[in-house]
Amino acid sequence: MIVCIDTNALLSMLSLSHPHRQILHEWVSGRFHWAISNEVMTEYEELLLPRIGQVRWQSFLNVMDMISTAQRNLIRTDPSFRFNVITSDLDDNKFSDCAIVADADYIITDDKHFLLLTGLGYKPQPLKPDAFLALLQKP
Repeated sequence: MIVCIDTNALLSMLSLSHPHRQILHEWVSGRFHWAISNEVMTEYEELLLPRIGQVRWQSFLNVMDMISTAQRNLIRTDPSFRFNVITSDLDDNKFSDCAIVADADYIITDDKHFLLLTGLGYKPQPLKPDAFLALLQKP
């Protein structure tokens, strides 16, 4: 299974006490592939760095690289086409573009702008972090 993770969902996953942190643990254990692009990583850095600080940001990058090398479950994409699927918040298109190019199954997000992907014909579908955790718990 391949997912793209929206920044709002990633922020909760980075909280040491948040239940969504389990999603990162599941990725570390190789339960799914995480699709990212340069644009997605830039947004992660812009929004997360001020909240978590340089030390935790660098640790996060180191863990991503280490797990990517060990599990081979990080998919790096570079979308050359802009699908412009999300018109209500154009900044969200970086996630939908990444997910479409990576042939992702889901975009993990709490952002309602992604709901329009539902039934639109694109493979990646929006899924809230709690629903994704429930999906991962199924045998």
